[in-house]
Amino acid sequence: MAALYWLILLAGIALWWGAHLFKRAAPARRAAMGDKGKGLVALALLGSIVLMVIGYRGTPFVNVWYPPTFLIHVNNLLVLVAIYMMSPAPKKGRLLNNWRHPMLAGFGLWAFGHLLANGDLTAIVTFGGLLAWALVEMRVINAAEPEWSPNPPGQIKFDAIFFAASVVALLVIGVIHGWLGPWPFGGAGPFAGGM
Repeated sequence: MAALYWLILLAGIALWWGAHLFKRAAPARRAAMGDKGKGLVALALLGSIVLMVIGYRGTPFVNVWYPPTFLIHVNNLLVLVAIYMMSPAPKKGRLLNNWRHPMLAGFGLWAFGHLLANGDLTAIVTFGGLLAWALVEMRVINAAEPEWSPNPPGQIKFDAIFFAASVVALLVIGVIHGWLGPWPFGGAGPFAGGM
């Protein structure tokens, strides 16, 4: 049964890669699909997430290394920065306006942080695969579209607004994370005794 869950997990990661890279790998075929292609790609991405969640939850725990406790806090800091980078701040603010791939970089930070905080094989395969995808995606985009101009600089007040919103988002995501799985802020968390 464990082998089945590993296959499901790997299929989810592969589908995530394929759905995102489809446009670059087969541009003529993707263009021929028109607007319908957007829906199919979105459906494939949703399917990839479902497969990854099922596979992640079903694979047995195989410890590879023991991350020190402080890496939980490093992960949370990286996730906060990742949320900020994936917010509208790069377009509306001033701090990240000259970054070409803030969302992909933020996604990569999220995956890297989870690699630091988790030492089991399932986490290494999952977050390592997603981090590798983010890095490859940036390279593929740069190769396909070498010409690029940064966004015009926005206002610093929007950086502050979206950073504050990112802190709130991190807290909300953390509570949901703790409700569905491990408490991400260290310690047992408020859901340890059940609900």
